[in-house]
Amino acid sequence: MLPIVLTPETARIGLIGQGEALERRRALLTGSGITPIPVDQTGDLGGLRILFVAGLSAAQSEVLAARARRAGILVNVEDIPALCDFHVPAIVRRGDLLFSVSTRGRAPGLARRLREWLEQRFGPEWEEFSAELGEARTRWRGEGVEAAEISVRTRKIIEEKGWLG
Repeated sequence: MLPIVLTPETARIGLIGQGEALERRRALLTGSGITPIPVDQTGDLGGLRILFVAGLSAAQSEVLAARARRAGILVNVEDIPALCDFHVPAIVRRGDLLFSVSTRGRAPGLARRLREWLEQRFGPEWEEFSAELGEARTRWRGEGVEAAEISVRTRKIIEEKGWLG
C-alpha cells in the first residue's frame, strides 16, 4: 500500500455511477476540495487521471474499468475490489489535518471503528490547531529557519499547549 494525498487543484478525477453510492463518492470528492468531472458510459475519458465508479452493475463496472485502464487511468470501483487499482481509506478531516485508516480492504469494520475513535479524540478544535501551526511554519520559513529547527519549534508548541494531553 502507498498512501498519497492528491492536490485538488491539479487532480482530474472522473465520476460515474448512480444512486446512493454515486452520491457518497461525490461527497467524498467535494469534501476533499475536488470537483469531479461527470462521465457517462460512452463518454470520453481523455484527460482523466482517476476514475471513480459507484452504483453500477459488476458488468458495467468491468467494462468501464477496462476502458479506463487502457487509457492509463487509475480506477476505483466501489465494493468490487478486484476491479480497483486503489481503495479509499477511512478518513477524518479537520481542516488541512487529515487522518486516514486502511486495512487494505480486508477489515473495513476495523477501519471504520478506528475512524470513529479518531473522530472522538481529534475534535473540530484541531482545525484551528493545524492552521495555527501552518501559519507559524510559513512565518518561520520566511525568516529562513531551517527545517530541523521548525520541527523542534512545532513540537514545543504542541507540548506547551497540551494538545496531545
